[in-house]
Amino acid sequence: MTPETPFQPLFEPMQIGPVKAPNRFYQVPHCTGMGHALPQTLAAMRGMKAQGGWGVVCTEYCSIHPSSDDHPHPFASIWDEGDVRNLGLMTEQVHAHGALAGIELWHGGTFVSNLASRQATLGVRSMPSRTEPIQSQRMDMRDIRQLRQWHRAAALRAREAGFDIVYVYPTHGYLISEFMSRSLNQRNDAYGGSLENRLRLTRELIQETREAVGDRCAVAVRFSADGHGDEHLSAAEAHDAIGMLGALPDLWDVVVSDYYGLEMAGSRFAKEAALESKVAYVRQLTGKPVVSVGRFTSPDTMLRQVKSGVVDFIGAARPSIADPFLPTKIREGRYDDIRECIGCNICYAHNFRGSALRCTQNPTMGEEWRQGWHPERVPAGPNQSVLVVGAGPAGLEAAMVLGKRGFAVSLAEAGGEMGGRVSRESRLPGLAEWARVRDYRVGQINRMANVALYLGSRLSATEVQDFAADHVFIATGSRWRADGTGRTYAAGIANLEHARVFTPDDLMEGKIPQGRVTVFDDDHYYMGPVLALLLARSGAQVSYVTCEGQAGAWSHYTGEQEATHAGMLAAGIKIFVNTVVSSYVDRNLELSCVFSGNTSAHQADALVLVTSREPNDALYRALVGEDPDPGATSIDMIGDCAQPALIAHAVYAGHKAARELGGTPASGHLARDRLIV
Repeated sequence: MTPETPFQPLFEPMQIGPVKAPNRFYQVPHCTGMGHALPQTLAAMRGMKAQGGWGVVCTEYCSIHPSSDDHPHPFASIWDEGDVRNLGLMTEQVHAHGALAGIELWHGGTFVSNLASRQATLGVRSMPSRTEPIQSQRMDMRDIRQLRQWHRAAALRAREAGFDIVYVYPTHGYLISEFMSRSLNQRNDAYGGSLENRLRLTRELIQETREAVGDRCAVAVRFSADGHGDEHLSAAEAHDAIGMLGALPDLWDVVVSDYYGLEMAGSRFAKEAALESKVAYVRQLTGKPVVSVGRFTSPDTMLRQVKSGVVDFIGAARPSIADPFLPTKIREGRYDDIRECIGCNICYAHNFRGSALRCTQNPTMGEEWRQGWHPERVPAGPNQSVLVVGAGPAGLEAAMVLGKRGFAVSLAEAGGEMGGRVSRESRLPGLAEWARVRDYRVGQINRMANVALYLGSRLSATEVQDFAADHVFIATGSRWRADGTGRTYAAGIANLEHARVFTPDDLMEGKIPQGRVTVFDDDHYYMGPVLALLLARSGAQVSYVTCEGQAGAWSHYTGEQEATHAGMLAAGIKIFVNTVVSSYVDRNLELSCVFSGNTSAHQADALVLVTSREPNDALYRALVGEDPDPGATSIDMIGDCAQPALIAHAVYAGHKAARELGGTPASGHLARDRLIV
């Protein structure tokens, strides 16, 4: 990088107490779905980010004691010497690339139920658990002293494990923030009442953590700049609290109170740098380095944040997952090579589901250790030709990876544009940023002389055979079913007037019904709610029917369900929950309660079925039949034509097939992680 490069300020070192970060790129604590159970997987993933140029790389929330057990959700822990050795794997890999390693010490308080440890859930008062029919135990002075001892012991173990930054974590509703709450904290001792008293525990933990780690580690505090809601800690009180505590930590990691609606919001609901107006005051108030997030993907936005004094460090979770090498690419001026986060929150959803996180944009995420995948490197391939049929997410990813490996690639697309379902879906309300899945891959492919693109090329089985490629990948996608087949009706809805039935494909192709339109959502993710919004904005009177208890119920895992439901209500959409469509004939729609079976009659000029998809596998079947010969020419299905699923699944399938082509045949065996004890 030359001194004239405009982004040079992002690569200037920054002192954080006794340690120095090599640059301003800071991977803040974020969940992984790996936690204490997958130490090798976790270490390799974090280490990859350090290799990619992130100057600080942190853990997820890390439990300090068995009374903070978030089972079945995977979480990190630092309870004993075994945890020290496990976490030491991470610090070693992070340090190997010159980055600092941070650890977020955490006690969940009433948020956890301790299903595995069976210890009492602790809280500032006895309140119901967020997930189980139990309540927390009110902490007395002995419990507070124990908590302080546990926290100090965890800080000492963190130092032993090699961490450079140790967090105190009084936010996001966990135990320490319970003490700050006016409504929860009803104590009449030195830890309750005034704001100063409610901050006492936070102050003590910061001071005791500093005493424990000495001049070896920096102390960071993660704090909500606008409080925790007026009933707990108002924005004015948060401002005062930061002023009162400002000089104590070495760094402030600043978040906001609206976790799902703003801090972690998907791109459907919040754009880049959405936190700026709420966090900008912290740096001036404290005089200490500040880091904050904003799903930053634009180098220009990052530079503006630093130069204007909003933050000292560009905080990132999701962008660092989508592209672990984002800092390196900015440093080298390779801006078009950045895999920009699309804000789909599939990463978060899989941690929420208890599995290692994954990413729509980055199919190597979580596979760094168990499959040895690198996000920027693929093995060279043999001098052979490959025909990829279909330029949706699976076909584009396969063609791109094959091109990087050196194969002679022909990519044939039946339609007039690249991207398949990604292109169609990105034109729906709120999904514009999802087009980055297409744009990144098309941009990469367009620079490869060994990859030829053919639009408007619908190939028959004979034409595929006549092409005489060494290998063929069929990536022809899928179509939404028009008969109602799905989770509720395995054989479809018996009584349908098909002339008035529409599918998501119809709407994405511009066939927009008018009048009274009912959407039956048996898919439960984004498609049904997004189409309902599309119809409402087109002037239709929209009803939305789902057999679940909420609109877009699966989007609970992506953190988008509440905003989804609220947005539909605001658009005037009538929502029927715990209900299914049982028949639709001559504008007469019959709805049935999933519990009682009671029916009700409604009028609808059109019915949109969002139920399931039919794989477009006819070309593959015509080529190989129903019993493929393993010794025949290499012909494989990838993506939705093999398994209709999320876009992330299609990208992963294309990547895996292309990465492994010409090597050892995949056996399905994956390296299994083991705890160090």
